[in-house]
Amino acid sequence: MNTSLLHNPINKSENPIYILMISLHGLIRGDDMELGRDADTGGQTTYVVELARALALHQEVDKVDLLTRLIDDTSVSDDYAQQHEDLGDGAHIIRLPFGPKRYLRKELLWPHLNQVVDKCLHFLRQQGRLPNLIHTHYADAGYVGQQLSLLLGIPQVHTGHSLGRPKLDRMLASGRKPHPLEKQFNFGRRIAAEEEVIQNASLIITSTQQEIDQQYGLYNNFNHARFRVIPPGTNTSRFSPLMRKAIDQDTKQLVDKYLAKPEKPLIFSISRPDARKNIKGLIEAYGRSPELQTAANLLIVAGTREDIRQLDESEQKVMTDLLFDIDRYDLWGKVAIPKFVSQDQVPEFYRLAARRRGVFVNPAFTEPFGLTLIEAAASGLPFVAPDDGGPRDIVSNCRNGLVVNTLESQKIGNALLYVLADRKRWRQFAKNGIAGVWRHYSWAAHVEKYMKEVHRLLRRDKKRLRRQHAIILNAEKSYMPLVKEALISDIDNTLLGDKRALKLLTGWLQSHRAKLAFGIATGRSIESAVAILKKNKVKIPDVLITSVGSEIHYGKKLVPDLGWAAHIRYLWRKESLAEALAKLPGLTLQGPENQREFKISYIAKPESMPPLNEICEYLQDLKLHAQLIYSHEEFLDVLPIRASKGHAIRYLAYKWGLPLESFLVAGDSGNDTEMLVGDTRAVVVGNHSPELAILRDQQHIYFANGHYAAGIIEGLNHYGMNVIMDKASLKEQALNHV
Repeated sequence: MNTSLLHNPINKSENPIYILMISLHGLIRGDDMELGRDADTGGQTTYVVELARALALHQEVDKVDLLTRLIDDTSVSDDYAQQHEDLGDGAHIIRLPFGPKRYLRKELLWPHLNQVVDKCLHFLRQQGRLPNLIHTHYADAGYVGQQLSLLLGIPQVHTGHSLGRPKLDRMLASGRKPHPLEKQFNFGRRIAAEEEVIQNASLIITSTQQEIDQQYGLYNNFNHARFRVIPPGTNTSRFSPLMRKAIDQDTKQLVDKYLAKPEKPLIFSISRPDARKNIKGLIEAYGRSPELQTAANLLIVAGTREDIRQLDESEQKVMTDLLFDIDRYDLWGKVAIPKFVSQDQVPEFYRLAARRRGVFVNPAFTEPFGLTLIEAAASGLPFVAPDDGGPRDIVSNCRNGLVVNTLESQKIGNALLYVLADRKRWRQFAKNGIAGVWRHYSWAAHVEKYMKEVHRLLRRDKKRLRRQHAIILNAEKSYMPLVKEALISDIDNTLLGDKRALKLLTGWLQSHRAKLAFGIATGRSIESAVAILKKNKVKIPDVLITSVGSEIHYGKKLVPDLGWAAHIRYLWRKESLAEALAKLPGLTLQGPENQREFKISYIAKPESMPPLNEICEYLQDLKLHAQLIYSHEEFLDVLPIRASKGHAIRYLAYKWGLPLESFLVAGDSGNDTEMLVGDTRAVVVGNHSPELAILRDQQHIYFANGHYAAGIIEGLNHYGMNVIMDKASLKEQALNHV
């Protein structure tokens, strides 16, 4: 990378910034990226690696960690199974395992994302330092980053790259059916995650204004104030004009072996074999124009392949149609379609096309980003592209090509002929592109604009960040971090309900206090929780998470965790929420004893109350931020967005330095769901509410046969914690609950 316009990496500032970037899907490594291998390994993977390197060179940035998925799969390179990869100058790739070991397409990662949150927290604890900023890429990482941001109080910056709602709209408009689309792409979860990120992220970066207005503008939580346009950078050491450098002969031969007259100008196109990339429209434009065939050859790089029959069904169709159309228009000797293309050969293709006074073409139906156009411009190659958001901005800045309606193949052909027809115009386009890229699209220009926004963001959050760092890193010392494991249980219908099993369990807990912390997580207030525990002769636990996760207290003296209170106060407007919810039918406030500083509790009548998603949208329209917990088909708790049993447990795990997998959590109802999922070991007692049945296929969740404390004991034994209970007692417990 050319670093001349970046700050000197040696002279770092006194308070350097640590940026945690998250990009979870695709195959990500520092060198020789397998671009086009599949739909997930494309422009985003290049972007995040080059951005990490470029940011790490800035004098005010100490370190950039790019966090992605560890993949241990014989079908891909061993590189993706390495936990750490050094990118140089303070930039690193950190790979964390989650979900199955094998490689998965991005749509299949959603069930495993709660694990990523836990893995990230553990990674941060191990290194003993929190980032100043979390920058997430795409919706899956956005979901993870939002959870981390809420738990740690660290600002989240997000880049969407591709958005679910406009993609779904396009597919529905093309005649696809909703149910198969949902099954294939998981649009429901993706769009919901995007809505949450749009609502809560501190900053959202886009490459064009069109992306903001016409794509993000489709979302319910859209707010102009959160967005900034920062055009993407390109590595100008890889994509650069010809000068006197010779073209790599192997790359040249890879193209020329297909061509009868290789010396002619070269039309170059590169994309995945995806129907939306409109390769078919390009072939039609070329095949129906004898003038274009006379003027130039055509080079199409459509990913890599060993055997077309081994590609995904959709990619296989694109490639077979391509071959059929080449034959239909009798284009043999005029079209090159190489099978294997390395990352290092791609810049050579641009330069080869420029050497032969050719043109780059992106025939896609829509192009929100346009990275290949920037690469072409940097290489001194004019382009033709869709009249859409990214290309419009690029051609406006670089003045090196044409944008056309790519839905009409004839217009693609006419534009290509226009660029090729006049040598003087071609040279001016080439010069304009090179100058425009340096001015607008170098990584140096991108990083300068990025860091300006980061400074604005960190100044705004400085006091809150200082408070959050103190909360998590400077917690009061206690014996709690010395324990090796922790049991956190709900009270009603989980811990309590079977006196004999409860006595056995509490006796075992008392004998293991040196290594095992015991806690409760309940919807009850602290006063109510203490009263019911005393009534049932249960000693006050080491930690009490009460009021559905909105309060944390410690030990017999019930010392409140003031840090947790400061943490969840963010965006909480209790009076305004109560006023808004009072206008809805089917909700009746519970008694004063159930109302807390960070909790509003209602008795809910499901037959007359609005659906939960409508209540959420109603509050969002009023710019009110809250989390809704519905349980037992009877109760609705309204909490701050950072408060829940699950968030409380993760906060404690980080505070104590205890891995999430060392927590065993037990529950019976819907308000326990969040603490049951993720990396914790979970037990659902046999007398659980029906709403927990959906968790049966989740990892690390054991459904016990035993009810109440007997179910907890069963779970402890299942996870190897060896609570001694004679066989007769176990048999009796099972018979009692058949």
